[in-house]
Parts: sequence; structure tokens; C-alpha cells
Amino acid sequence: MQDSRTPAVSMRNITKTFGTTVANSKVNLDIYKGEILSLLGENGSGKTTLMNMLSGIYYPDEGEILIDGKPVQISSPKDAFDYGIGMIHQHFKLVNIFSAAQNIILGMESDQGIRNSRFGKLDLERASKRIREICELYGFDVDPNQKVYDMSVSQKQTVEIVKVLYRGADILILDEPTAVLTPQETEKLFNVLRNMKADGKTVVIITHKLHEVEAISDRVAILRKGEYIGDLITSETNAQEMTNMMVGREVKLNIDRPEPKNVKPRIKVEDLTVRSDDGLLKLDNVSFTANTGEVLGIAGISGCGQKELLEAIAGLQPIEKGKVLFVEDDGTETDLVGMDPLEIDKKGVSLAFVPEDRLGMGLVGSMDLADNMMLRSFRRKGSIAGFTDRKTPRELAQKVVDELEVMTPSLDTPVRRLSGGNVQKVLVGREIAMNPTVLMSAYAVRGLDINASYTIYDLINQQKERGVAVIFVGEDLDVLLELSDRILVLCGGKVSGIVDGRTAEKNNVGLLMTKVGGDSIG
Repeated sequence: MQDSRTPAVSMRNITKTFGTTVANSKVNLDIYKGEILSLLGENGSGKTTLMNMLSGIYYPDEGEILIDGKPVQISSPKDAFDYGIGMIHQHFKLVNIFSAAQNIILGMESDQGIRNSRFGKLDLERASKRIREICELYGFDVDPNQKVYDMSVSQKQTVEIVKVLYRGADILILDEPTAVLTPQETEKLFNVLRNMKADGKTVVIITHKLHEVEAISDRVAILRKGEYIGDLITSETNAQEMTNMMVGREVKLNIDRPEPKNVKPRIKVEDLTVRSDDGLLKLDNVSFTANTGEVLGIAGISGCGQKELLEAIAGLQPIEKGKVLFVEDDGTETDLVGMDPLEIDKKGVSLAFVPEDRLGMGLVGSMDLADNMMLRSFRRKGSIAGFTDRKTPRELAQKVVDELEVMTPSLDTPVRRLSGGNVQKVLVGREIAMNPTVLMSAYAVRGLDINASYTIYDLINQQKERGVAVIFVGEDLDVLLELSDRILVLCGGKVSGIVDGRTAEKNNVGLLMTKVGGDSIG
């Protein structure tokens, strides 16, 4: 698509490699003043790498960057700020014990108007006044004096955005900004972005959520395997066309939801109460049933007890009180409370938990793909007198690589050398391959591209049709509503509602996520 305007930013023939891996290859991208641009691509397509070069975190091996038509050198985030470019990353870079104002001015120079000229001390009052002016201009809701540890996820994100604006950025790059936001918080963020656009700011959003691309962006730029494929005017395209361009072939964009069959209780949770190591209440009298042949979705704002719930069932979290009953096919009930993870695993309860630290819980970064497969099977049949069956895990690793399209040089590659999305594929693929009776998945598609995500959804439905009880913790309400038979909503560690996935409305679920004590339906 041709545009007669002069770009605010031009990236010309940008190439970046990491060893033998080509992250970006001769990419040409224009970004225009006063537009909201969505950057799309599969995992490993080079989106974040490209923006990291624009924001000064990486330096290109080849090519040049032009600001308002003039070549520039961006060797650090400070250089990027000097040219009015700031990036807000997925993982916030805030000091928990500091206030919003302290975090926003942290690291700034004394000549940037944040120090009292008479005493040379930080002038928080002056900074807070400027912060309030920015918030009023764009519609942010920030208390400059509030400590970060008292903030919600959306408030922390707001502080990160204000921090960039405070430093004078005119071009803002947001990496997966809605990953952990409720629908209401997402819409609030989008309204702020529209206000910024109206003020002449330029916004680049890296995202996998196509419905959000359609809702907020003016233009879409698409990368595939490190190369620039082209751009589209958002109002003139659709999700199917964008996906096909990302993947390079026709992709089915609907989640099949087969009707549950032979439904009967498999896991019964009764009055489950869990506290953190420091005594904070994480789960408060949680009760529900997970049935065979059904997907039970778990919705909630990040940190509302989803992680603790799955870990408690899997024997990884101490339980203060309550029961976790495993129901056999004949109706016999066994309380899993007090069992260790190995004993629970023998019951067929499989936890495919994908935390933010993917390599800290599920996989060992220094081990290759086959050995990581063996972690789940070496105690099972085939392990004799200290010797392990290495052939089967290797075959499983190859199957996961083939079916989930894991991008890896070989099966002998340590998993720490894979991208986050590919690490995720390996972890989820391994757990599903264990043929569990209960499959628990937390954030199985976090950071995955649309093609890989739909592959995971298909695998989950296959488990459902096998009669597996699936407990699926998700961030994307649209997906939860399309995939789940029932949705359990958590708020502040309590059950605020259980709704029918086929009839529930997105906004109502969003309200339950922020309000304890809603009505249960289904």
C-alpha cells in the first residue's frame, strides 16, 4: 500500500541475526504520525525484535532507521527517547516499594525539571503536578502517590505508559498491552490510545488478538519468518485475510466446541482455602466440579487465585482446609489433599501449567527437547533398574515438533535457546501427550500466534472427546466463551459465578471478574 505522507519513522532493509537464527531480514517498515499501527506475525516472525531495535534495546546488523526522513543512530533506549520513541514491554519495569511518581521520574537527569534547583533534591510535588496534567490530557487514572505494590495490573501498565509520555515520547510501542486486562480495562486503554492519536501521537501495538486489531488500529503491518509481507488498511480487511497473510496459507478461524458426552464428575473441589507463604488468603472456600468430557474455563483478573487453584489440585500448593476429590469411573472418591505430586500424577491428573517463568517450573532450560519429554515419563513403565527408555521420549519430542510446528534447529537443542512461544508449545504438547484423566492448563496460549493457538484449542477438544476433564485457565475471554462448556469466574480468591459458556455474555463475565458474589448460571 502506497502512502503519500512523509513517515515519522522509516526502517530500511533492517536485518538482525542471533547466531545462525535470522530474526529480521531486510525489513522495510514505515510508521506515520498520528496513526495506530498493529504489528502482526506468528511467533518467531521478528515483531518484538524489530521494535526492540527501534527502541534502542538491540542494534541492527544491517539497514538504517530514519526519523522524519533523516538517518539516525539508535544505540540505547536513551537515544530512542531523544528521538521521541518509547516502548512499554509485557513485563513491567517498576519498583514495587516506590510510588507511581517515583517510578515515573526514576533515572531521569536533574536538568529534566525534576529536581529542586535550590536544594538539588527530587521535586516530587512538581513531578506529580506534571503527571496529573498528562493523565487529564489523555484520560489516565493515576494517583502519583500510590505505591506500585497496591496497584492492579492495569494501573501498573498505566504508570509505564505515563512514564514514557513524561519523558516526551511521541511514538509509543506497546508489546501485548492487553494480555492480562479485563474487557473493561481493555476498552479503557483503547479510549486512552484514541485520545493520544487525536493529540498527534503515534502508537504501535504488537498483538495476537485480531478482534482488538480490528477495534483499535488504522493500519496493519505483517511479518512472516522475519520478513515484511505487507500492510493493510484495517477497515478494508478482516481477520481471515490477516491470518492468511501471517501464516502464508488458508487457516481455519473457528474453535469447534463439541457437545459434552458421558458427563460425570471427575474432580470435586469443596471449600478449598489456600494461603501464600506470607499468610495472604489466595483461595477462599472455593467449590466446583470438573466433569469428564467437558472444558471448564477459569476466568479472572491476573492474581485472583487461578495459579494457586491448579497448583493445589496438582499437589504443588499447601491446602489450609477443604477437599479435592478425585472421582473414579465407578464413583469411588479419593481425597487428593495430602498426596504428593507423584501420587496425584499416578491418578492421571496432569498439570500443564505455563507460568511467566516457563523454564522455572515446567521445563529444564539446559536440557534438550527429548530429555524434557523424559522428565514426565522416566518413572513410568519403561524405566527399569535406573535405566530409562530414551527412544520413546525422542519420538514424542519429534511428534510435538511436527504437530505444533516448533521452530528448533534440532531435537538436541537446549530449550532455553527456543523462543518463549516455542517453549510453550513443547510444554503443552508434552502434557497432552501423557494421556491424562484430568488436564489442567494455565495460559496455554500466552504469547502464541494465532495458528499455534488454534492448534492447541484443537488438541484440548480432542482430549475432551476422549472423556478427559479439562480445566482451562485463559486470559482471552473471547476464547474462553468459544471453547468452554462452563466458565468458573474468580475474583479475589472467591468464586463470583459459574456461567454457561454457550450463553454467557462477555461483558457480564468481565463484571464478575471485578465483583464478588455474582449469580451462577449452569
